[in-house]
Amino acid sequence: MNNRQLFLQHLAQTTDFPLMIEVEKAEGIYLFGPKGEKYIDLISGIGVSNVGHRHPKVLEAIQTQLDKYMHLMVYGEYVQSPQTELAKAICNTLPSTLDNVYLVNSGSEAVEGALKLAKRHTGKRNLISCVNAYHGSSHGALSVGGNEIFKRAYRPLLPGVSNIRYGVLEDLALIDNETAAVIMETIQGEAGIRVATKDYFKALREKCDETGTLLILDEIQCGFGRTGKFWAFEHFEIVPDMIVCAKGMGGGMPIGAFIANKEVMGAFKNNPLLGHITTFGGHPVSAAASIATIEILQKESLIDQVESKANLIKSLLVHPKIKGIRNKGLMMAVEFGSFDELKPIIDRAIELGVITDWFLFCDDSMRIAPPLTITEDEIRESCSIILQAIKEVSGDLK
Repeated sequence: MNNRQLFLQHLAQTTDFPLMIEVEKAEGIYLFGPKGEKYIDLISGIGVSNVGHRHPKVLEAIQTQLDKYMHLMVYGEYVQSPQTELAKAICNTLPSTLDNVYLVNSGSEAVEGALKLAKRHTGKRNLISCVNAYHGSSHGALSVGGNEIFKRAYRPLLPGVSNIRYGVLEDLALIDNETAAVIMETIQGEAGIRVATKDYFKALREKCDETGTLLILDEIQCGFGRTGKFWAFEHFEIVPDMIVCAKGMGGGMPIGAFIANKEVMGAFKNNPLLGHITTFGGHPVSAAASIATIEILQKESLIDQVESKANLIKSLLVHPKIKGIRNKGLMMAVEFGSFDELKPIIDRAIELGVITDWFLFCDDSMRIAPPLTITEDEIRESCSIILQAIKEVSGDLK
């Protein structure tokens, strides 16, 4: 059997209609197929490849670490320099109140750890998340998700979870003295790139302080430079009690983290000890790749270029079929009239060599989240192809 047949026969499927793009190699913003196909990855593997595919400095860091050691021991027992150096590098990007990093394997695991920590530290059991939030697919992460379509088949989930509307000030009244934590995407991703106001976040911070509630900001998609600042919460002049991150932090390697202050994180050490355990969390090869990713973002000034690149995309993607573009930096949603209108455009763009997508909870909008390394010429090429797809699908070939 060929690879496509093996994929369908032996790999567990998540839908009846996978994209079935076969990839032989990736480099920069491009994916290459076995028959010479070439695609621009305009979604970065869903927000992962912030520094592009196979960045030379990431590959060098991986190879250097491979020559030393790989997995040695479950997380938290041995002193391993990739872990300690990464934790320091992350903390150097953050306010001093966020000084303790727990390294895990993925965004979902980071969310699981953060929810456990909030309950353990506060002694409370209730959690609040947002309507149309997405925090992952594991049991606890799904529990604080905000869309019933994805949850109903797996109930009962965690008890004590309530939803508020993202960005709606009056809903903050639901946060009370029995709330252990509010978990919220700083920028809502799967809802179609929704951005709350600075005043909203300040009111949220005040309400959490009043009620002794921990504020957990989910920066799994929006962190590591995606919005034009290293962390998206920097746009809103507040500091959370915890951050969860993953995706763009590993340069293409699997890694995640939840971050708090040392006192809060200390709740995992006693009653019971080993309050959170991960075998492969902070894998030294992934940690080395993450250190390199941070250095690339900072030394190549990629974050400083985000806003101008986003503005270029917005200036180029102009067509009557496009109803508007929502964005925070290079986290973008291009709105069309409906999913039925959008889906053929996405399909045709892929055929023409540009990979885009839609959003789980916003299927009338096209996801654009390119590697931050994308050049202006590559942006122009990508947008030209998208416009060509729109014209072909709509029958407007002028």
